[in-house]
Amino acid sequence: MDRRSLLLHLAAAAGVSGLPLSALLAPRPAAASKVPLPEQFDFAWLKGHARHLADQPHAPAREQVPQALKDISWDDYQSIRFKADQALWHDQDNPFEIGFFHLGLYFQEPVHLYELVNGQPREIPYSPDNFTYQGEQSLQGLPDDLGYAGFRVRFHTDHERDLAAFLGASYFRAVGESMQYGLSARGLAVDTALDSGEEFPRFTAFWFQQPPAGSSRLTLYALLESDSVTGAYAFDLYPGRNMVMDIDAVLYPRRTIERVGIAPLTSMYQMGENDRRMANDWRPEIHDSDGLSLWTGAGEWIWRPLRNPRHLRVNSFLDNNPRGFGLLQRDRDFDHYQDDSVFYEKRPSLWVEPSSGWGEGSVMLVEISTADETMDNIVAFWHPKEPLEPGREHLFSYRLTWGENPPVSYGNLATVQATRTGIGGVVGQERTYFSRRFAIDFAGGMLDMMGEDAEVEPVIEVSRGKVEITSARPLDAINGYRAMFDLVPDDSSEPIDMRVYLRLGDQPLTETWVYQYTPPPVAEREY
Repeated sequence: MDRRSLLLHLAAAAGVSGLPLSALLAPRPAAASKVPLPEQFDFAWLKGHARHLADQPHAPAREQVPQALKDISWDDYQSIRFKADQALWHDQDNPFEIGFFHLGLYFQEPVHLYELVNGQPREIPYSPDNFTYQGEQSLQGLPDDLGYAGFRVRFHTDHERDLAAFLGASYFRAVGESMQYGLSARGLAVDTALDSGEEFPRFTAFWFQQPPAGSSRLTLYALLESDSVTGAYAFDLYPGRNMVMDIDAVLYPRRTIERVGIAPLTSMYQMGENDRRMANDWRPEIHDSDGLSLWTGAGEWIWRPLRNPRHLRVNSFLDNNPRGFGLLQRDRDFDHYQDDSVFYEKRPSLWVEPSSGWGEGSVMLVEISTADETMDNIVAFWHPKEPLEPGREHLFSYRLTWGENPPVSYGNLATVQATRTGIGGVVGQERTYFSRRFAIDFAGGMLDMMGEDAEVEPVIEVSRGKVEITSARPLDAINGYRAMFDLVPDDSSEPIDMRVYLRLGDQPLTETWVYQYTPPPVAEREY
């Protein structure tokens, strides 16, 4: 399913153009059952309800979307607009407003929505009168209990543009100071990149806590369901130059899950400075994120540039109580993208910070081959070492920060600014064997304090092959340093792992650059 075509335009609401009235009035299956509600709602009740559901077989929502809404085109879907004056808390003494997405196209399963007033849940009813339609026909004739596909959050600083949106499965997105959507987060990932197939849990219900007057915090709750797991989620949203979300996730597995992904992030990387495999576009680079950043439990900073591989690639970074990880967009130069319609240089980064110790496990990075920018092909998440067992409660608390820069300090360490690769060897000399050149640019930290006689050296480790023609020299254009080396692979075409950082004596000067290079078969190695 290509969600990205829709998610790229989340700022627009949903649509039905050119549909015959008879199609809109067609009979439909019965609506899915609603969530049983207590007289007083709190997170403890939601956890108890999720635990109760986990002891029963999963009962998916029964379809209730008319066929015309299933078959609707992207342009038609966009032509439905939610009326701003129908937003939750509109014209109240409240800085937040909640608008809603219409069902249709990729989004055919309704979510149940409730407002909490003094702890009492009140259902938010669907009405076609809450939408305007830009085509020749109207929304008249749609069922009154059709339901909504999801919702968007706006703040009193800008009532025209979204701060966050929850739409589809357990996906949600938010913006930072650039007010630009980019990568997505999810409530949970299950069996990602396994041959058995991935499962996509859904947020099936949301509860919105009415904020007190003047509050800059929005609290909402969500129920997660799938064949394998149920979950109760509490979100606290704090708008600002960065959007901060504090999340408590409580999971109740129905079975032992082979590969569970906590705090999963989903992004897109088609091509960039280090990967020109799909460089058939007029734009120099196309990506929402350009690297995975890791702050390990031992305090090491790691940067792994993203790639668009020929085949599925899964890497695991073992850790114990990680301090944080994220998919970042470090390259903020418009000239590197030249895209004046979607502005990739403005895409937010997303940083995950555990609120308590997560123990042993690994940050997993999944890279999937993609031919163009319409597919999200990058996934990163925390995978606990110990499997999540049924009959137990599993709690994960963490903070998400959306914005141009992660909310962390690298201290005295410089960070990777760019990675480039190409043919190895010495210019002007005949090449008699195959080698690959790697150039890594570092800037920041203490690099701009180095004197001319500072003996900065690269520390290079590779899992196989031979390293030659190494150097580390100042790069005035970025007020930093460039490390370079050639890798001469052995006869194997299996991936080669590499690590590089700069040091002065015994003092590390930079974060650690890690990379995985797959050499071509020997018969295809041109030099």
